[in-house]
Amino acid sequence: LQEEIAAEQETLGKLLYRQYVDGPSDALKLVLNGEDPNEIARQFQYLGYVSRARAGILSKLRADLAALEALSDKTRRKGLELRALQNEETQQVRRLESEKARHETLYARVSADIENNRKRLSTLRQDEQRLTQLIRRLAAQSGRKKPDRRIANKSLPTPELGAGSFRNLKGTLALPVIGELANRFGSPRQDSGLSWKGLFIAAKPGQEVKAVAGGKVVYADWLRGFGNLLILDHGDGYMSLYGNNETLYKKSGDQTQGGDTIATVGNSGGNPDSGLYFELRYQGKPFDPLAWTSLK
Repeated sequence: LQEEIAAEQETLGKLLYRQYVDGPSDALKLVLNGEDPNEIARQFQYLGYVSRARAGILSKLRADLAALEALSDKTRRKGLELRALQNEETQQVRRLESEKARHETLYARVSADIENNRKRLSTLRQDEQRLTQLIRRLAAQSGRKKPDRRIANKSLPTPELGAGSFRNLKGTLALPVIGELANRFGSPRQDSGLSWKGLFIAAKPGQEVKAVAGGKVVYADWLRGFGNLLILDHGDGYMSLYGNNETLYKKSGDQTQGGDTIATVGNSGGNPDSGLYFELRYQGKPFDPLAWTSLK
């Protein structure tokens, strides 16, 4: 529209310039020149065309200027609307960023709560399992027949009693420490429900532990669940085991005689009570020591 207005203004300027150069009135010149009337009529016709064209250009120019002004006003209004939309969009972006940050904080808090709840649930399940096991163990213990009394051992091995082939010593062995039998071979263990593979003889800490018969030390070290453990090989597939000791007096490879002090009583195996854990084995399989001992 601006290009059209510029072209119309240029055309109108040329017309005005020619009008100024030619004088005040072309029609008056035609009359005063005394030319042929027909020629004058034709010239008047041409002047009418020019006048109408000039009027048309002026009218078109006024209309275009008015349209340009209207477009300018519309452009200004649209500009104001656009700035308002831009301001609103900026505010919406800020609100969305704030909402996003709030959601991220909420998500992190919810995730932490879920993780804590998962950990608490795992702990509760473990506690429930422990409680269930305790109830089962108590129920099993309540159904067992309690022993009439504890058997006490009051004698110790001597070189005379522990001499000779081990297989010939059945029924004559003395237990390796003086004390009461807190647990017997084959009775159930309270800590696991498994059965005892040997004897647990309750005794005071530091009390001497004797070898039940002559043999060779094949193991003398700490072992998980048995504490300071000493194992004697008596030959012919027979072995004796002494666990839960406080101190070991023999080392692997040493030879012993029946009645030799090989260790002292303790609770190194994790048992809360002080005492000696004692086993007899044949070809690696445990058997009841009481069937081989003579309690006095």
